This record gives sequence, structure tokens and C-alpha cells, in this order.
Amino acid sequence: MSRVVVVTGGTRGIGLGLAKAFLAKGCKVAICGRSETSVQRALEELAPLGEVHGFPCDVSDPKQVQAFWDSATASFGRVDIWINNAGVMHSLTEFSGASTEEIRSVVDVNLLGTLYGTHVAMRGMREQQGGGFVFLMEGLGSDGKTRAHHTLYGTTKSAVRYLFKSLVDEAADGPVRIGSISPGIVVTDLLMDVYEDRPEDEVQRVKRVFNILADRVETVAPWIAEQVLSAGNNGATITWLTGLTAFGRFMTAPFHKRDLFAEATH
Repeated sequence: MSRVVVVTGGTRGIGLGLAKAFLAKGCKVAICGRSETSVQRALEELAPLGEVHGFPCDVSDPKQVQAFWDSATASFGRVDIWINNAGVMHSLTEFSGASTEEIRSVVDVNLLGTLYGTHVAMRGMREQQGGGFVFLMEGLGSDGKTRAHHTLYGTTKSAVRYLFKSLVDEAADGPVRIGSISPGIVVTDLLMDVYEDRPEDEVQRVKRVFNILADRVETVAPWIAEQVLSAGNNGATITWLTGLTAFGRFMTAPFHKRDLFAEATH
């Protein structure tokens, strides 16, 4: 029987890539996005690939998240895997220069959205036969390291890491398992939009590093989907870019040139 996978924020970037990858593996997929327009646009791209359901949902609103669960289960009967992928970045400025609206937006989506999604999914999965698997999406800050001008985003992802570790303990021996996904650095609009207004020399420096460490959605998403579907144990961690891999890339960078940004335009 085909597994049912939910991907929040599945209308663009890594979320859309994951939706495609799960459909390619024969899964039924439910995605959500903030607007009806974004959902419909994604469905037009995904529908030829398999059984897919879309629902407009602001993940920072728990009632909308519950409505998304209800809509997905009404369409497919159950949800086997829930991936809290929805996330936003902020402008690269000192924290004191951020607006309160920006602070609220990042915390609402990255942290509250993950909390609400996990809460709804765990409760729903406990009521269905066979339970299910909830995955949290980690990112910069999850490993405890800090980076200037990324304070807000990193703080939310550090909190997501704590949430993951705590829920793994709570879910022990229960019907719902908890996992984490660390996709590494993926070239998406979420990653690059924040550099639009930065000085050109800074953008070029960043691109040089990204050309060493980053990857395209088309490379990362299928691998993550395969790992998610094969995950068995509570506390599963899926990490694309390990420390050893990053070290190896820097060592071989002079001999292995990549231009992900030129590739992304094709």
C-alpha cells in the first residue's frame, strides 16, 4: 500500500522537490502553502507525477494546520509521514535592526509552525492504526554554532533541535516516531533572496562557498526521500552534509569546480 506523506511548505524550494521525489517513489503526497495561488501552481506541476493533494494553510495558525490534517486524511485516509518543512529566512541585518514584524514572521513559521504541525500530526497519528513518523527540518543553528546576522533564524532552528531531542524521549515505545532532517545548504530562493540587497563582493564570496558546500534541490531531495521512507527507529537523523563531507569538499575544491548558480538558471 502506498504511504501517505505530508510536506508543509511543499509549494516551492526543497519542499516542492521532496513532493516530487515522494511521488516518484509511488507515495501519495499532500502539500500546503500559504496561498491558494501557490498551492494551485504547485499542483499543476505535481499532478502529472502521481496522487497529490494541496491545501492552503498558514502553519502559524493551529486551526489551519488541523484543517490541513483533516483535509489530507479525508483525501487519503491517513497520514504515514509528516514533514515539517515550512520555513522562512530574514534579511541579513543585526538583530537590533530587525523589525518586530520580521521577528514575528520567522518565529511564527519556523518555530510555532513546527510546534503546531508536530502537535497536530502526533495527535492524529496516535488515533490511527500503525501510528506514523513525524520529521522536523533542521538548519543553521541546530548544531549549536552561531553566525552573525543569522541570529533570528538560527535561534528558531536551535529550538527545533531541542524539540526533536525532547520528543524522541517522549515518543519512546509509542506508536509515533520522531525524526530529523538536515538537508545541508540547498540552492533555493529562500537561500538567495536575502542576498539581493547585499554588496556584490559579499554575494560573490558567498557564492564561492556555496559552490563548494551547497547542492541543488534535484540532487538532495530524492536522497532525503529515500532515507525518510527507509527510516525505522524513533530518533532517526537524516543528514545530507556531514562534517566529514564538508571537509572533503573543501580539500577537493581546487580540483572540482562547480557553478550551481549557472546550473540553476537552466
